[in-house]
Amino acid sequence: MTGEMPGPAPDERMRPAGRRNTQGIRIDPEAEVTHEPRQAVLSALVEHEPGVLAEVSGLFSRRQFNIESLTVGPTEDDDVARMTIVIEEPQPGIEQAKKQLQKLVPTISVTELAPETTRRELALIKVSGEKPDDVNAVAEMYGGQAVDVTADSVTVELTGSQQKIDAAVEAFDQFDVHEVVRTGTAALERGGHTLENDD
Repeated sequence: MTGEMPGPAPDERMRPAGRRNTQGIRIDPEAEVTHEPRQAVLSALVEHEPGVLAEVSGLFSRRQFNIESLTVGPTEDDDVARMTIVIEEPQPGIEQAKKQLQKLVPTISVTELAPETTRRELALIKVSGEKPDDVNAVAEMYGGQAVDVTADSVTVELTGSQQKIDAAVEAFDQFDVHEVVRTGTAALERGGHTLENDD
């Protein structure tokens, strides 16, 4: 007996590819893949009862999901409300948000809406009243209208995509914007598809 262990010599052994961390543990290349954040619109049907909004917002706060906007309102069913939540997260975060939202007791269904979904936002923009005719002209350019006019200010109502509202707010800067209120995104699938079809 030579006392040598059976098997290949050290320089003949296989050397798995990949890096090791500071503890010497091999790093899975798949685990290192970085996912770029993207914007996702989640539409959730929830039981229309007190405390649901607080429960959902609390969940997203605890999980530190990056919420762009959150809107909620009644539906055609008095017992059901629809929440539209716009988040910006990497893909794993979006999937986790959907799973966590679905686990809440008041949640009936959760769907991520397609990019071509109909999205609208309402904005009220209050500007200086020194040039009401010019303000009206800009409002009409964006399909809006004045809903309140005084000697000091003009308040304009606009509805459209987030990009359209962003552009309108920037256009009204020339009139000294006093206040802006935006509802956040409300969204529905195009055509005959409904969330209820997913149940």
